[in-house]
Amino acid sequence: MLGWALMFLIVALVAGVLGFGGVAGASAGIAQVLFFLFLVLFVVSLAFRFFRKV
Repeated sequence: MLGWALMFLIVALVAGVLGFGGVAGASAGIAQVLFFLFLVLFVVSLAFRFFRKV
């Protein structure tokens, strides 16, 4: 999932450089959502692993 977020971030950067503002904004928004979703799932995974060991 982090790979997808990075891919959309790269698409947003390339689109921004080339002047495609709408595509850049949409790609940046998707990258941001995927990144925060990845962070939430990572924290939940760490919590489950911590409580499972105890």
